[in-house]
Amino acid sequence: MSTDSYHSRENPADGDGIDSACFDGPGDSSITDLRHDLQAFREGVRAWVRKVAPPEQAHRWQQAKGAAQVEVQRWWMRERNKVGLATPHWPREYGGAGLNLEHQIIIADEFARADAPETSAFTVAMNHIPATLIPYGTEHQKRKYLPTVAQGTVWCQGFSEPGAGSDLAALQTRAVRDGDHYVINGQKIWSSHSMYASWAILLARTDPEARKQAGISYFILDMKAPGVEVRPIRKSTGASNFAELFLTDVRIPIEDRVGEENEGWAVAQATLSAERGVLAFDRLERERATLQRYYERELVSNAAWLKDDQLRREFMRLFAEQHAVRRQIRALLRETREPGVWSMTPSLVKLLSSSLRTRLAELQLRIAGMEGQKIGPQDTVLPVPMYDYLDSYGSTISAGANEIQRNLIAERGLAMPRG
Repeated sequence: MSTDSYHSRENPADGDGIDSACFDGPGDSSITDLRHDLQAFREGVRAWVRKVAPPEQAHRWQQAKGAAQVEVQRWWMRERNKVGLATPHWPREYGGAGLNLEHQIIIADEFARADAPETSAFTVAMNHIPATLIPYGTEHQKRKYLPTVAQGTVWCQGFSEPGAGSDLAALQTRAVRDGDHYVINGQKIWSSHSMYASWAILLARTDPEARKQAGISYFILDMKAPGVEVRPIRKSTGASNFAELFLTDVRIPIEDRVGEENEGWAVAQATLSAERGVLAFDRLERERATLQRYYERELVSNAAWLKDDQLRREFMRLFAEQHAVRRQIRALLRETREPGVWSMTPSLVKLLSSSLRTRLAELQLRIAGMEGQKIGPQDTVLPVPMYDYLDSYGSTISAGANEIQRNLIAERGLAMPRG
């Protein structure tokens, strides 16, 4: 299948552009059969991605925005699924290939090197959903929801609220039991790609009298259910990749509650833990590859800033810091912990990687000068410095604000007193 094919597969009758053909899970296993020889596995992944998503055509997915970008990513997930690389680390019985951490690192590394399409629209589906359903979901939930991810099903997250962002336990969305359903009323915010999602993971308060964490339950929400309204939020960059969710008398079947009633806070911790580790690794690998391509391009053009000792020094210091954070993420991936035992490493990784992202964007903006302060045109293959600079600050807030991470490190990691 060529990289043009994702356009021809759109079917207006589907409503979401997903091909209506039947999916039976991973097909050709020629790459995953190489799992016991890591070098051969790497070479297999490298050859496959070079054939299916050649870097010469990377502008096709780099230029895609909004719904078109999601459709590219759906195409990419289907292509990956053909060779068992859509959800490679998942158990076989739920549509995965049963690969381990070493294989995940190789896949992320090779995809980043090849400038292959990202899967940002599938962040929740590929990471949060298995991290939650495999330990806490019923067998029915696992078999119903997990295999469809590799087929292009987008999920979103309904956790944060206007008055409960950093203090997630203060959420006020209500879920009231009514026979074999729960009736949901409330509002969620900062829900990434929710305008394209088929399902959402949702936290709602089922016991308003209990202490904050004790009265919360965890649900799977059908985004097409009556009473669900999605309003995209326009960012300072002009993009709208997240939205507000307004829930009015939305009915969720009891069978779509994950875990026991009022025990959703414990389930949510499994979800939130997936925002670290492999997610951070994949993002840093792509950022490392992007930065390297940027430097190589500047060398070829003999850019003026390369003659400035201070700018070169700043760039190399940040480049070295990026490699240090990559090594720290690898340590996080290999870290084993007893259940319920808190580790400082995830907070350190989140804090350092997001801070590094903003400083790199700021340096590249200064290097670009006045021209870099323009936002657009958005169809360019090259990065837009001002766009990246403005966008970088979102990472200091999402997945746990940096201020909260500093408090966690100080109080729980270093045992420093409050105040």
